[in-house]
Amino acid sequence: MKINIILSVLISALLFSCNSQPKEAFDLLIIHANVVDVANGEVYADQFIGISQDTIRIVSTNAALSEYKAADTLDAAGAYLMPGLWDNHVHFRGGDSLIAENKTLLPLFLANGITTVREAGGDITPTVLDWKAQIRKGELSGPDIFTSGPKLDGDGWSWEGSIPVTNKEEVSKALDSLQKLKVDFVKIYDGSITPEMYYEIISQASKRGFKVTGHMPMDADLNKAVALGLDGIEHLYYLMPQGSAVADSIRDLKIGFQGLPLLTETYDNDLAEKNFRSLAEKNIYVTATLYISNVLFNIPTMDLDSKTYLKYMGPGIQKTYERRIKTAMNMSEKSKAYNRKRIEKFNEMIPPIYDSGIHILAGSDCGAFNSFVYPGVSLIEELRELVKQGLTPQQALSASMINGPGFFDLSEYYGDIAPGKVGNLIVLEKNPLEDIEAIKTLEAVIKNGKTFSKDMLEKMLSEVVYD
Repeated sequence: MKINIILSVLISALLFSCNSQPKEAFDLLIIHANVVDVANGEVYADQFIGISQDTIRIVSTNAALSEYKAADTLDAAGAYLMPGLWDNHVHFRGGDSLIAENKTLLPLFLANGITTVREAGGDITPTVLDWKAQIRKGELSGPDIFTSGPKLDGDGWSWEGSIPVTNKEEVSKALDSLQKLKVDFVKIYDGSITPEMYYEIISQASKRGFKVTGHMPMDADLNKAVALGLDGIEHLYYLMPQGSAVADSIRDLKIGFQGLPLLTETYDNDLAEKNFRSLAEKNIYVTATLYISNVLFNIPTMDLDSKTYLKYMGPGIQKTYERRIKTAMNMSEKSKAYNRKRIEKFNEMIPPIYDSGIHILAGSDCGAFNSFVYPGVSLIEELRELVKQGLTPQQALSASMINGPGFFDLSEYYGDIAPGKVGNLIVLEKNPLEDIEAIKTLEAVIKNGKTFSKDMLEKMLSEVVYD
């Protein structure tokens, strides 16, 4: 299907009747669109949408088309229009030497219909904040960025750029730094953070009005963290204790991730579902990241020739893949058996987590160091994985572009196509509510008042190919 972008001079001649009455004007008018209402699982046929700058001003039927004019018009020709996707867990990192290569990742998101990302910590924060501002102003093409800035960790931090905290005063100073940077949320990492400092970060950050998410020390209690104000959990490891009757005993042993095999062996679905419902009452968000687990586990058997997106990764980023590749290649048979069982358990957890009312976030964990988890396409794969494990296409899409803004209390501005909402939109040839594979039929992206046609997106990709 071909959509048509029509210049204003043609609009005046072909679309609007001549009369002396002033017409309401928009920057962009989208006509003949099937509007996808993901929240309600409905499609509204033959709609037109008026957008000024980055905001939707009107949604109506084409019957009143003659009353409006626009600088540009996009004829969707019966294609499906929906809000842009959110990837709720990405990374820009690798230090100053990889800034340029990280920047070339931005078009990969747009080329896959992702108009917003939640950047979950890295070591090039000043640059990421600059990109964020430039994208908002329309000076740089890329997804809108919500960033945590540096991660908070213990004294023996795991990732460059992290801020170590070992006492209350250091927590306070770290949060001062994040506030000065004007980050969008706080990300905690579990490299060496103690349960006490984990709780302290949550308590202080919540009092300052920060959203707080991240990893969790396995010796900490998720229920206590949520009571203190924790908003989210990244990855499903940290929900495993909710299904084990011996979780408290394992926690008391203070053996960290070494307790995961026992948690997996003792996991009880009924107990987990009961505890999930309790967590859901606290409005908690969980980023599942199923796809990356599959990729990293299957590295030894992956067909290198099939990694078509590798050409978009710079040599520096490709070099960061070596650590994960080495770990995967050297995995013992015992570790393989456990990881296989853990992945199966994570997959089984998705329907009961959703049914409990916990908000699932779709996030890819893409970026440097996470081998072959490519920006853009990996979020599409995450959505496919969520559907494979039991969610409907509607539920999987909600985990991306409804729950993403929901985490930040921004549902007033995102999540559907209505007046007052941000006009970051995508056009699909097929209906994504019927089949999640329709997400791959991208025809255009509307971002910051600019329309990127399929040809334009393909050109953007071609310009970031590395030799």
